[in-house]
Amino acid sequence: MNDEKAQNLDVQLYDTTLRDGTQGEGVSFSVTDKIRIARRLNLFGVSYIEGGWPGSNPKDMAFFEEMRGKPLSHARIAAFGSTRRAQFAPEDDPNLRTLLQAGTPVTTIFGKSWLLHVHDVLRVSPDQNLEMISSSCRFLKDSGKEVIFDAEHFFDGYLDAPGYALDVLRQAAAAGATTLVLCDTNGGTLPSIVSRVCTEVKAAFPGGPELGIHCHNDTACAVANSLAAFEAGCTQIQGTLNGIGERCGNADLCAISANLETKLDRRCVNPGAITHVTELSKFVYDLANMRPNGHQPFVGASAFAHKGGMHVNAVAKNPHTFEHVEPETVGNHRRVLVSDLAGGSNIMLKAEEHNIKLDPKSPEVKEILSELKRSEAEGYEFESADASFKLLLQKTLKKHKPFFELEGFRVIVEKRGSDVPCLSEATIKIRVKDETEITAAEGDGPVNALDLALRKALTKFYPAVENVRLRDFKVRILDGAVGTAAKTRVLIESGDGENIWGTVGVSENILEASWEALVDSVEYVLYESENAVDTAS
Repeated sequence: MNDEKAQNLDVQLYDTTLRDGTQGEGVSFSVTDKIRIARRLNLFGVSYIEGGWPGSNPKDMAFFEEMRGKPLSHARIAAFGSTRRAQFAPEDDPNLRTLLQAGTPVTTIFGKSWLLHVHDVLRVSPDQNLEMISSSCRFLKDSGKEVIFDAEHFFDGYLDAPGYALDVLRQAAAAGATTLVLCDTNGGTLPSIVSRVCTEVKAAFPGGPELGIHCHNDTACAVANSLAAFEAGCTQIQGTLNGIGERCGNADLCAISANLETKLDRRCVNPGAITHVTELSKFVYDLANMRPNGHQPFVGASAFAHKGGMHVNAVAKNPHTFEHVEPETVGNHRRVLVSDLAGGSNIMLKAEEHNIKLDPKSPEVKEILSELKRSEAEGYEFESADASFKLLLQKTLKKHKPFFELEGFRVIVEKRGSDVPCLSEATIKIRVKDETEITAAEGDGPVNALDLALRKALTKFYPAVENVRLRDFKVRILDGAVGTAAKTRVLIESGDGENIWGTVGVSENILEASWEALVDSVEYVLYESENAVDTAS
């Protein structure tokens, strides 16, 4: 990513992944994680990084302490907190004092702009609330901080009592807040209302300060609301990477930045950095220990995936027919899926992905297509099993060679007491050329034991297998009406530290289906390893 300090941005991106994002269910970052994310956000080119609420937990304060010795080239670190409490003067308020202790150049404080919250949550008078906002902003401003004011529940408050909501903003601005952020905290506002309200607020502050927008995604409108607010005059957009956050999440800065840069031609990140947004999205998913959303716009694995035969045929002729931007613009890539909806174009493009050359007029294409549809009718699914599809291509083209032959396997699952975990053991006998190998292995379950035994048997002959690891295992019952006799589809994701591939197996017996997927996984990596050696030589 470009580490050059961005100048003259059209939009300021304010990232709150490290604070609001961590309020999402199942999301947690260590101090080290937060530092790594902050540095990547800086390289990407966001203007502000909200590091946390120092008054809420020791981890956030530890992050701020660490970042003092790690200056960023572009982004400014912000500490987040609330206005003072009613019973404290600003200089005595624990929250405000902790904000100063964080030592950040920017402090972001939120205050109530909806009378419902003033009466029912704070339980103070409207005038008291205004004074709490004013004195808090002034205290932080006089302490040398850039002050950003988040008007919590602004849209609900404005629709309920517009005069009071505007008074809240006026008090913050008069006390030194440089940016007034309109927050759709409940996430229930629609784009048309966001656009109208932002336009009216902009008219009420003709000479400044800057306006910002902070949206939650409870109506699936957070990105649309953020873009509508920008077009209505807001120059700061707050959000999180991948839209993680409380309840349904926050506005997704991946989609927002991509839309601003590719659709509206507005600078919001460092020059050329938008081509790394897919990489950044995956980086945050990894640190959050979350599986990426394959259908996420711009950055998801399915964002530029084409399945229907007519679509694939059109994309092969001109990608613009079914792609709103070039995948490479946002660091993604085009994928062609194969299924029972596939046509000849799918087969051609998919074969090309695997460096297999086919003549579109040859009978082989029809033969592959026929075999594909027959397999899918039996329950196979190749959209997430590229490796199995490549082996299917090779077998149909009579170019496949097995690397080993199974002579038999046995799997034992034993439980020796109600409080004792099950013990799984697999024994396998294979033949490689003229040599027979018998091995056994114990595992956490029968499939794990079978996987370990297979790789243990093959490593002697094929060292490349040693690095292969089973990353994910999914089971799907295909015809539940027959109960435990149902046909089962097993999808396996494997990796070797550099590449990841998927395989599939189908059978009425779950172990046989698993074995089929395991064999494909191993044969695929052996084929790729052998092909790499041939290419190098």
